Amino acid sequence: MPGIWETHMTFSLRSRNLFKMIAIVLALALPTALAISSADARVGGGMSSGSRGSRTYSAPPSTTTAPGSTSQFNRTYTQPGAGMNSAASAPARGGLFGRGGGFLGGLAAGFLGAGLLGMLFGGGLFGGLGGLSSILGLIIQIALVVLVVRLAMSWWQRRHAPRAAYANADAGAAPGPQTNYRSGLAGGLGGFGFGANNAPLEIKPDDYEAFERLLGEIQTAWSNEDVAKLHTLATPEMVSYFEQDLAQNRARNVVNKVTNVKLLQGDLAEAWRESETDYATVALRFALTDKTIDRNTGAIVAGSEQPGEATEIWTFARRPGTGWELSAIQQTN
Repeated sequence: MPGIWETHMTFSLRSRNLFKMIAIVLALALPTALAISSADARVGGGMSSGSRGSRTYSAPPSTTTAPGSTSQFNRTYTQPGAGMNSAASAPARGGLFGRGGGFLGGLAAGFLGAGLLGMLFGGGLFGGLGGLSSILGLIIQIALVVLVVRLAMSWWQRRHAPRAAYANADAGAAPGPQTNYRSGLAGGLGGFGFGANNAPLEIKPDDYEAFERLLGEIQTAWSNEDVAKLHTLATPEMVSYFEQDLAQNRARNVVNKVTNVKLLQGDLAEAWRESETDYATVALRFALTDKTIDRNTGAIVAGSEQPGEATEIWTFARRPGTGWELSAIQQTN
């Protein structure tokens, strides 16, 4: 009959094997789960997509509506070239573990996976201990990894913060980022506030009305999966991204519905002209109801009926004889 020590050792070994199996599952699933959780279903998929002419690889100035930094593009047809800052040409990141997370995002997820797998081999800070001590050691390792990664990302952003490069812009454009010319809701048209307009390209009240109208019409066309309508509201590049996202939804047998869209606040970040094309980048904070439903049953599989808010940076382009159309969507950090 086994003694008490032998029984305890057998239980400890079984418990440790169980924890090892859990660690393996978490190590494989955690990076993917974190990446998926940051994605949004609304138009643009919560990613930074499109082009801003020669300023594609320079960050828009911050505004009252979007005072933080803006994600660089992780989907764009524009390639870095003359007049563009090559140091700012890295793919955009969508948060610490977001889609298109870049090197540091993937590294952080990998470190977490490695930390969890470390328990399998008895390594890490507390690898020599067993049972509960191993779990505590794992938690401490994860906390330390997250702290180190956050510090590293902060240092990386400060060191490689994109600087404006306007060598390809017309001589009428200012040599640096524009200051915030539109802020607040007071005295505004719809959600846009008005103040002194010193941008190289003058943006008038009719233009702001067009931006607000496009915000709603694009979301509606997206919800209706009306690609023909989207072609009248956005550039061919943006429509190509919308078609990719819609195809993915069809493959999953779901449809995303964005309703009750209302602009709450809008700021002009910058406006300029390149050759015959006008550009205007605006920060938009808007209310919406975002839900994804099963095509067959109509059941909600993501999102909810509850209204929410989103803040994004939209760039519009206008060519001679045409109206404004969506040229880019960027996420805020």
